[in-house]
Amino acid sequence: MSFMKGDMLTRTRKLVKGLAKAEPVWLKAMERAPPPTFPSLGGKVQKISLPEDVYVQKFFKKHPDSKYHDAIKISSFNPPPARVFGWRVLELKEQGVSEEDAMAVANMEYRAEKKAKKTAYARLKQIARLQRKRPPPNPYPSAIKEIQAEERKHVRARFFDPEILQIVQKMKAEKGANMQERMRGG
Repeated sequence: MSFMKGDMLTRTRKLVKGLAKAEPVWLKAMERAPPPTFPSLGGKVQKISLPEDVYVQKFFKKHPDSKYHDAIKISSFNPPPARVFGWRVLELKEQGVSEEDAMAVANMEYRAEKKAKKTAYARLKQIARLQRKRPPPNPYPSAIKEIQAEERKHVRARFFDPEILQIVQKMKAEKGANMQERMRGG
């Protein structure tokens, strides 16, 4: 079906020339000022990659516990540590430092910042305990604790949610009926 190839303007022209369609009112105006055409990628979507992506991957290999930080939030107020690491390595490389040294310096800065945040959090917890208040959330929770915190509400729901309790009662009744049936038959 060669008449279906092309953009909307080309297809409409072919249909009008072949007398398959009446000429639309907008056709002449669109021929005078055709819409812009964009280069076709052949149906393939190109992967977006940033210069620091290589270093972000190396950061995650070195610090797998920080994978719960979303490395895509580039424009947030607090960029993820992996992006900051990548930006710092690129900045040091622009200044003429070798890649290994740049990564070592960026890693040292990341660890120093993480340690400073942990000590500041420990001090905040201590102050909160003295004031008998609830401590603020941990800036560097472990990935396991993050997952457990998300699942905690679902775990607790199984004990108190009436719908789940009904399902459990039905399952217990079915299990009891199956056991009695086995005892009779067997």
